[in-house]
Amino acid sequence: MSANGGTRAIVAALLANVGIAVTKFIAFLLTGSSSMLAESIHSVADSGNQGLLLLGGRRAKREATPQHPFGYGRERYVYAFIVAIVLFSVGGLFALYEAWHKAADPHPIESWQWVPVVVLVAAIVMESFSFRTAIVESNLIRGNQSWVRFIRRSKAPELPVVLLEDFGALVGLVFALFGVGMTLITGNGMWDAAGTAMIGVLLVVIAVTLAIETKSLLLGEGAEPTDVATIERAVTDGPEVERIIHMKTLYLGPEELLVAAKIAVPACESAEELARGINAVEARIRAAVPVARVIYLEPDIWSATAQRAGTGAAAQTAVATPEAVAPQSAVAGADESHAGG
Repeated sequence: MSANGGTRAIVAALLANVGIAVTKFIAFLLTGSSSMLAESIHSVADSGNQGLLLLGGRRAKREATPQHPFGYGRERYVYAFIVAIVLFSVGGLFALYEAWHKAADPHPIESWQWVPVVVLVAAIVMESFSFRTAIVESNLIRGNQSWVRFIRRSKAPELPVVLLEDFGALVGLVFALFGVGMTLITGNGMWDAAGTAMIGVLLVVIAVTLAIETKSLLLGEGAEPTDVATIERAVTDGPEVERIIHMKTLYLGPEELLVAAKIAVPACESAEELARGINAVEARIRAAVPVARVIYLEPDIWSATAQRAGTGAAAQTAVATPEAVAPQSAVAGADESHAGG
């Protein structure tokens, strides 16, 4: 659902931004407004970003290979991070440079004065439709989460990226309309420079936010606490498992969760019986959390003594670590030396 919804939102944003970029460039060429130039580059950057998101989604569908045995699902995170870099450099830094350049040589809009206003109003309307599509598609998977939590915790990067881009585009258009409008009213080009600077700061803030959130996904995030609790109930909700010794989860991609756990199992008479029990646990996990597609369960026998020792396994099944062996060897050596003395 999130992948299809994300694609629809991306395509809607791409179509809107291509049309908006063309009209903004025409307005810039007619008027020389720096706000219009900054907004034109912003729309071009957004169009390229949506193309990157579509490319990332397509490449992430490739089958796993021996070199990448867990597949390419996290490639969507890579392209989302590239989007943040493009938005920061091409969008934000260029707008700040253009604002500095305009402030050094401010001049009013002397020709085609009505064009930028008409273009910006039309762009606000088109961008609003794109933003509405992103909101509708996000609501299908957002549930009762706040918008801030949805953007911060979503494992599918496309919808949060498009949401922030569209929101930034709408606010940026308002800033540009403010700068152009005040320049037309006062005849002072410094207002145009101010509007351009506001656009640059806005894009830099959005780009940094996207980079921070996407970096967390690239490093690897575990399942949400609610999903972890659901998985734990699924594991222990049957006679096959006595308790979970320890468990870890990791998203291999937006729609593929890895679950690895060491579980305490009761004594059984055959390996076949043990295998049936593990298969039953895996089936319960997948039924409870469908994105848990890669599951590794290690059976062991639990004992309180081993738990206190930190091994989590029964004393007779635990493998001694070098740290545990070294002190015992040292003590034995000391005893022999004392006896020889």
